[in-house]
Amino acid sequence: MMTYSAEQIISQLDKRKGGYFYIKLDADIINQFEQKKKTRLICTLDNKLTIRCGLNHLGDGHFYIILSKKNLELIHKKLGDTVHLHIKEDPDPLGVDIPKVLEILLEQDEVIKQKFNQLTLGKRRSIIYQINRIKNIDKQIERCSQLILSS
Repeated sequence: MMTYSAEQIISQLDKRKGGYFYIKLDADIINQFEQKKKTRLICTLDNKLTIRCGLNHLGDGHFYIILSKKNLELIHKKLGDTVHLHIKEDPDPLGVDIPKVLEILLEQDEVIKQKFNQLTLGKRRSIIYQINRIKNIDKQIERCSQLILSS
């Protein structure tokens, strides 16, 4: 499994491009990974914080990983600071944990399971992120069904 470690500077995109904090990864590094630009990664920052993430295009042939303000605070870093980065391919192509509510729903409802499995990995991740934002279990179940069946 391909891995990569380096010191990188924390940058920020222009506001018109979202204003995200990010770490740049050169295309020649990403092209060494099996899935190349479709690679899901496990990223460890300063040996303190490990996150699962995906790649985004910078528009110049290179890529970047978005860092949330919360994650920067956890590692006590800010814009312009250098961070030690270690990345490796995420063995799970989905790249996120499936919530228990969704797991149970997929086990119990064959139609929803088939529909979910037909979705792209990106669409599945999107549904999981939406479900995780809902705190009420009953609403999670209801929303799971709606999101999957309407996709």
